[in-house]
Amino acid sequence: MAKLNMNYACLRDSYLFHNIAQRISSYTAAHPEQKLLRMGIGDVTRPLPGAVVRALHEAVEDQAKQETFRGYCPECGLPFLREVIAAHYASRGVTVMQDEVFVSSGASDELGDLLDLFAQDSTVLIMEPAYPAYVDANVMAGHRIIHLAASAENEFLPMPGEECGADVIYICSPNNPTGAVFTRQQLKAWVDFANAHDSVILFDAAYEAFIRDDRFPHSIFEIEGAGTCAIEICSLSKTAGFTGTRLGYTVIPQTLERCGMNLNAMWVRNRTTKTNGVSYILQKGAAAVFTPEGQREIAENIAVYRENAAVLMRALDAAGVRYFGGRNAPYIWLACPGGMDGWSFFDLLLHEIQVVGTPGEGFGACGRGYFRLTAFADPEDTKEAAGRLEKLLCGMKE
Repeated sequence: MAKLNMNYACLRDSYLFHNIAQRISSYTAAHPEQKLLRMGIGDVTRPLPGAVVRALHEAVEDQAKQETFRGYCPECGLPFLREVIAAHYASRGVTVMQDEVFVSSGASDELGDLLDLFAQDSTVLIMEPAYPAYVDANVMAGHRIIHLAASAENEFLPMPGEECGADVIYICSPNNPTGAVFTRQQLKAWVDFANAHDSVILFDAAYEAFIRDDRFPHSIFEIEGAGTCAIEICSLSKTAGFTGTRLGYTVIPQTLERCGMNLNAMWVRNRTTKTNGVSYILQKGAAAVFTPEGQREIAENIAVYRENAAVLMRALDAAGVRYFGGRNAPYIWLACPGGMDGWSFFDLLLHEIQVVGTPGEGFGACGRGYFRLTAFADPEDTKEAAGRLEKLLCGMKE
């Protein structure tokens, strides 16, 4: 009889998005004439930058010619892409070597695969509210999980303490779902803690492109000491619209060692054993992101999402609702009015103003009583949703 990974039996039902879909389906069946304004989706709506599209077309043409055809790519990434990513770090004053950059099929894939580096009896620290996949991937791996509560009292930016000792520490900044961002001083405290306890930080920087305040680092490697305790996972999904194109990159310093093992060398062996690399076409498209034209175009797209966030924040300000995020992140994390839980607020918005968001309970117990809105929707839909939201919330206070 086959022996299975029984850790899967320990997974909680992933009811969040299924439950949302069911409630939406029931509502639209009863009200087919109503247009829903979807402010809960974490997907982008702006198309790929023109520079990227042209590079993708060029790469397809390359594959059609004998002299430029490319077969298997290096498992860790093509040198030209690893080089431009390292140069991108250098432009921000961060030294990253080309062989410390690993090209991936996206941050979500990499966050799960990286757990191969750690023993089954590892303990991981996850700050909650959290991206649900952090928890589920570690349950599947059989790891013990410490849940570190984040709350309004600490502005959803918990700091290390005696209870935080773990082999692996997850940090997502800017955060999904709360939009909270760690300052340099706060990240320095986490880096010092990790080095003192021989922990490894998995730093999820998927939303770093939305940071515009110099108090907040785009990379954990801007922090002294991070080279001996951190792995950084990056994505082009929200930065450059690659949610349907799929490409990201991970930085593992050569200086990161634990238990007499070098994690960079371990990851080289992992990738060369378990993958055949990301396609040439996608890597050529990704390289265009880091050209001057690509950087200008992605800045234009991100400016649209930032304005969407500003529109939503102005509505919440007018209604006197407390919220977090939005200014340096594409997520707005608001306190549900009147002590409502997230699901009750979801139903209220759906039935009264046809606006869809995400209940905070879906991101862990610490999310109860909160609600996530995203800035990735169409600008006109965002303006309409903000107007309806402001009117509803102001009416609830009268």
